[in-house]
Amino acid sequence: MLTKYTHWGYYKSMKQSTQKQVISRLRRIEGQVRGVQRLVEEDRYCMDLLTQTAAIKQALSSVEDLILKNHLETHIVEYMKKGKYSKAIEELITVYKQSKKK
Repeated sequence: MLTKYTHWGYYKSMKQSTQKQVISRLRRIEGQVRGVQRLVEEDRYCMDLLTQTAAIKQALSSVEDLILKNHLETHIVEYMKKGKYSKAIEELITVYKQSKKK
């Protein structure tokens, strides 16, 4: 279950403009996934399916980039302002490790 607070206790928030972009992109991705499902049901050529799934992965990566940018511009900056350098560095390392798993 997701909460409104992080494990470090600060309130989670996303810039409203970023939130709108993320939601818009996720809806587009949802449509792409339904499209791929339809292609599978129609027994379409595998290369067509692979092309579409690659586009979906790229679109999800774009969403991740937006969320990461928001996090850096808000929470990490706030940590730095408050002198919580070790927490900021710990989160940055966590994000870096997650990005290597792609």
